[in-house]
Amino acid sequence: MDPTVRLELGVDRNSPVPLYFQLSQQLEAAIAHGTLTPGSLLGNEIELAARLGLSRPTVRQAIQSLVDKGLLVRRRGVGTQVVHSQVKRPLELSSLYDDLEAAGQRPATKVLVNAVVPASPEVAAALGVAEGGDVHRVERLRFAHDEPMAHLCNHLPAGLLELDTRRLEATGLYRLMRGAGITLHSARQSIGARAATAAEAERFGESEGTPLLTMQRTTFDDTGRAVEHGSHTYRSSRYSFEFQLLARP
Repeated sequence: MDPTVRLELGVDRNSPVPLYFQLSQQLEAAIAHGTLTPGSLLGNEIELAARLGLSRPTVRQAIQSLVDKGLLVRRRGVGTQVVHSQVKRPLELSSLYDDLEAAGQRPATKVLVNAVVPASPEVAAALGVAEGGDVHRVERLRFAHDEPMAHLCNHLPAGLLELDTRRLEATGLYRLMRGAGITLHSARQSIGARAATAAEAERFGESEGTPLLTMQRTTFDDTGRAVEHGSHTYRSSRYSFEFQLLARP
């Protein structure tokens, strides 16, 4: 099957937005929404420029901006090809699985650990349990479009709900918690970044030292009880946090 995809594209010449940026935004949206899937070819710049009535340098600039973002790659003898889309996740109390599913990213999960373990000092403090007491540890590798994207490590109070490995691989943790009657009310979250270790690089298919995004979150139910503490790492080439800032009055 020919992987070249023909898109309905257009530009507004009366807009103050540069033409190359209009084109790059439309291509990026097609990648994000799954219209252009990994492996799709854009076709050559000459045909695209002629179809849109744009100059080749304008089309080349639009494509280069997406190459620079890591969404497209130029392959000799093949053409310009979609690599993947970056997940832009809003800063709100939501499940990564649900966010990926809503974005058409085909989420999948591999459970690495699903066991009751002694609480470390950090986990005990976050969940309000005794250090060394039982907590449930769930460690998962989350995929989007069959590529590893995030490593998720969550601790929950022991006995909070039944966590079956098969169900954890079929859906998101928050969806299971809500299904068990747990009302997720609020969370305390911190975001950072660091270099990938050798083990993390191998897990994600990246080079050692590649930047990773990190997130730590403690989630509370509607009674104020801590019900989950998560420590997650994400491929920065595939994932970003997105939020809106408001000016102070």
